[in-house]
Amino acid sequence: GRLVVRDLGIDQIVLAGASGRSLAFGPGHHDESVNPGKMGNALLVGHRDTHFAFLMDLQPGHRLEVQDRTGTWHRFEVDHALIMNEQEEHLVLEGKIPALTLVTCYPFHSIVPGGPLRYVVWAKGKS
Repeated sequence: GRLVVRDLGIDQIVLAGASGRSLAFGPGHHDESVNPGKMGNALLVGHRDTHFAFLMDLQPGHRLEVQDRTGTWHRFEVDHALIMNEQEEHLVLEGKIPALTLVTCYPFHSIVPGGPLRYVVWAKGKS
């Protein structure tokens, strides 16, 4: 797939899966989530210090475009962002509308890798 954020000049290839091997080369589509544009939550993950460093610049109203494996484009609009502790909270993958969630480790400029905090950007589908 492909992820485009025109307002920020972002155009990235999205890889299948969210393993460490695939994330070394780009953001990945989490296998347990729906495909972009389907009912539910499509989950994309990426590293905070490379491909998903731009998440800190996303604001409500920014438009995201995701191209799926068939070449179809799906449009989303950023609704909100939050910081969550993955040891205490879990993302909901089910839903009644098409949604896109982008996730990366937090804080962005930490020199220590890993940790339980995640920066989560939630966007809702737009027609």
